[in-house]
Amino acid sequence: MKHLPAFIDLKDRSVLVVGGQAMACRRTAMAQRAGARVTVVAPQLSPDFGNLRTPFVHQARTFEAADLAGVVLVFVACEEDPDYESRVAKRAGGQDVLVNVADRADISTFIMPSIVDRSPIVVAISSGGEAPILARMLRARLESLVPAALGKLATFAGTYRDRVKEVIPDVQRRRRFWERMAGGAVAESIYSEQPDTAKSLMADMLEAAKSDREAAPTGEVYLVGSGPGDPDLLTFRALRLMQQADVVLHDRLVPEEILELVRRDADRIYVGKKQGDHSMKQEEISRTLVNLAKQGKRVLRLKGGDPFVFGRGGEEIEMLAAEGVAFQVVPGISAANGCAAYAGIPLTHRDHAQACVFVTGHAKEGELELNWQALVQPKQTVVVYMGLISLSQVMASFLAHGADPKTLVAVVDKGTRPGQRVVAGEIATIAQIVQAAELTGPAIVIIGSVVGLREKLEWYANTDRPVS
Repeated sequence: MKHLPAFIDLKDRSVLVVGGQAMACRRTAMAQRAGARVTVVAPQLSPDFGNLRTPFVHQARTFEAADLAGVVLVFVACEEDPDYESRVAKRAGGQDVLVNVADRADISTFIMPSIVDRSPIVVAISSGGEAPILARMLRARLESLVPAALGKLATFAGTYRDRVKEVIPDVQRRRRFWERMAGGAVAESIYSEQPDTAKSLMADMLEAAKSDREAAPTGEVYLVGSGPGDPDLLTFRALRLMQQADVVLHDRLVPEEILELVRRDADRIYVGKKQGDHSMKQEEISRTLVNLAKQGKRVLRLKGGDPFVFGRGGEEIEMLAAEGVAFQVVPGISAANGCAAYAGIPLTHRDHAQACVFVTGHAKEGELELNWQALVQPKQTVVVYMGLISLSQVMASFLAHGADPKTLVAVVDKGTRPGQRVVAGEIATIAQIVQAAELTGPAIVIIGSVVGLREKLEWYANTDRPVS
C-alpha cells in the first residue's frame, strides 16, 4: 500500500489554497464542504470562484512562508507555473504541513482520491497517483451502484444506534439486525422519501428484537419502467431494485437483455399482453402483486417504457393502496421520448411544434375513440402508441378531419434496440409504405412537421442497427 487511506477532520480548521484558477476553486469548494476555513492566495481569481456560496479569505498576492502559520494542509494548483508549485510544496513540507499539488504526486505528501459522496457515507478511490483515469472510471461505476439517498439512511440509522444497542446487547445479533434493516423495507422507505413509514417499520423490528424473534419480512411492490428497450437507458434506482427483488412480473415489451439484469434467483412470471392474447388479465395481475407482497416478498413489476404512460400502472397501484401494500414507482424513459430521440426526431421544436400529444391507437370494439379535431392542429406533434395495427384507420381518420395529406409521418420500429428501423412518409401514403416494409413492432407513430428534421438529426444508425 503506497499511501495510508485516512479521513481528516477539517471542521473549523485552517486550509490554504495556492492558486486562482478552476482547479484551485474545486479544491476550495471541497475543503469548504468538509467545514474548513479556507484562505486562497493568488494575485487574481478566475470567475469560477464567484460561484462559491461559502465565504473564504482571498490574499491577492503570491505565496509567503507566513501563510503556513496554523494551517492543517495546503492545496497547490498553479499549473501555469510548475516551478512556483515546487517552491510552495518544498516550503510546506519543510514545516511538516501536508501538501497536495494538483496532478503532481511526486512532490505531494498526500493525494486526492476520486470521491463518491453520500455524506455521511463517503467512498474514496485512489490509484496512488499512477492512473487517475482508472480511479475516475471506478468512481463512475460506483456512482451507479450506491443509492443517492444512502447518506440519509446512514443518518437515520445513527439516530437509532443507542436504542438498538440497548435492546440487542449481543454483538452478533445486533449485526444481523442492522443487515436486515439496511437490506429491507426500512431502507427502501428512506430511499423513496417515506421517513414516517421507515420509523414505523423500525419500531416493529425493535419490538420483535425485544422478544428475541425476527420481525416477519415486509413485502413491497416496485413498479418499475424499463424504458423503450436499450438497457443503457435504465435508471440507477431501477437497476438496484431489479437486483434485490424476489419475484418479477414482466411485460412482453421488456427485452431479454433487460431481464438478464434481474437478480438471477428471482422467480419470473410472464404477464405480457398483445392484441387478442392476454396471458393474464389486468385484474389478475394486480391481485397477484397483492398476494405476493402479503407473503413478504419483494415484488418487481417490470414494464416497458414508463408505467404511467399507457402502462396501466395507475390501475395496479390503486389495488395495492386499497390493500395496504407498500409500493414505490420508478419512472422509465417513455417509448415516445426514447424512440423519437433515437430516430433523430425532436417531439417539440420552436419552428415546428409547440405542443405534443400522446394517444393510443388501440381500438376498442373496432373503434378509435379519439378527439380527432384536437389532434388535427397546426404546430403540434402527435405520438400514437400501439398504432401499427390500426395505422390505416388512424391515417384515414386524420384525413377525414381535415389533415393535410402531405403531413409528415414516421413509424419507429423497435426503437432504441438493435434492428431499429424508421419508415417515413406522408399521411396519405404511409400505411402502404409501412405494409411494404413489413415492420413487426413494437412501434411508435410520430405525426407532424418535426419528422422532416430526421435526415439532419438522425444519429443512431450503423450496420448492426439499420435505419430505412
